[in-house]
Amino acid sequence: MRGAGTALFEKTAQPLSTSLRPMISLAMTQIWVHDQDVAKEFYTTKLGWEVRQDAVIAELGGFRFLTVGPPAQPDIALALLLVPPPPIFDEETATQLKGLIAKGKAGSLFLSTNDIHTDYEALKARGVQFYEEPTEYPYGTDSGFHDPSGNTIRLAQVKPEFSSAGQAGGT
Repeated sequence: MRGAGTALFEKTAQPLSTSLRPMISLAMTQIWVHDQDVAKEFYTTKLGWEVRQDAVIAELGGFRFLTVGPPAQPDIALALLLVPPPPIFDEETATQLKGLIAKGKAGSLFLSTNDIHTDYEALKARGVQFYEEPTEYPYGTDSGFHDPSGNTIRLAQVKPEFSSAGQAGGT
């Protein structure tokens, strides 16, 4: 019997039939940033990620499509997007969203490592400022920092029994 405040972790069951080829996979996700050049510098210089795409699309009003990703995961990218102007977002919505981003409330990234203490020290040496040092939790050791726009980034070394995909390599 679980007591109050006890976390319940559950893995999703495997599909009933594994004979069909998986047709859908995660390829990209996005976060909002205040300045794409500053974000690009942070994710490549501080986190050591690589630029995947950086293109201005004239047909979309000069929209800049900028993606980065961890070198060890070439099939996954993170789009670093500016909050779009009207007509996509009205001024009030854009202002509200920019405020939420700055407060770290518009989204999060969850990064995993197999050596949190070494990676924590390496990121600090590159100038990443953590708001939470590596801290032990029931699921593993977790820490937190923000990107220059305010987006929350968690770096964790998850215990194998709580990992849904096994432990990733380093950062």
